[in-house]
Amino acid sequence: MTDAEDDLPGDPVCFANKIIAGYAVDERTFSDVNRFRKAERARLYNKRKLMDSATRKVSTQALIRNLRSLLSYQEFDRIAVYWPIRGEPDLRPLMLDLCLENKKVFLPVVIEKAHPLVFRHWHPGSRLVRGLWNIPIPAEGKSGCPDVIISPVVGIDAKCYRLGNGGGYYDRTLAAMPSVPLVIGVGFHFCEIANIFPMKWDVPMDYFVSELEIRSRQG
Repeated sequence: MTDAEDDLPGDPVCFANKIIAGYAVDERTFSDVNRFRKAERARLYNKRKLMDSATRKVSTQALIRNLRSLLSYQEFDRIAVYWPIRGEPDLRPLMLDLCLENKKVFLPVVIEKAHPLVFRHWHPGSRLVRGLWNIPIPAEGKSGCPDVIISPVVGIDAKCYRLGNGGGYYDRTLAAMPSVPLVIGVGFHFCEIANIFPMKWDVPMDYFVSELEIRSRQG
């Protein structure tokens, strides 16, 4: 999801007592990590932008094959995907296939800034409207709690901590869910970085899938 790119989990910053989202955070550390992440986002956004259409198509097809392989070992009925923006891998062909397999597919919806996402049911023919930041979302449809969440990553580190677009929406959402889903980060292979320097509120992915590999957080 696109946002102000401030790497917050949703709560206002209050450096007077150095408490963010209920965690004690050193101001210098937060500032340094925030600056590093913004620079990495800009670099990785540019790498996605520079992909030519043929490479993007082949890489996306390979990524979907790897993702389908991973999903074939999972038991689930409800799965959240995403509508691609900013050159993210386009998983809409997979969404169509999952619907044909009688899986319930959901898309993330921002109802209000700095609040958890809502996952709204999507199917072929769903009427879409422009949501926050002009991302297409289902105009109507029941919300649900997915068994699996597929999350696009801008970057991902060796421990499967995700560098996203910056607003902490997925972290905030996962922390608020009544049951813990399987979370799969997806991105092209060049989004792998050594360390995003995770903060206390960051939530790691269970798996990372690219066109080259399937990697588990467990190793």
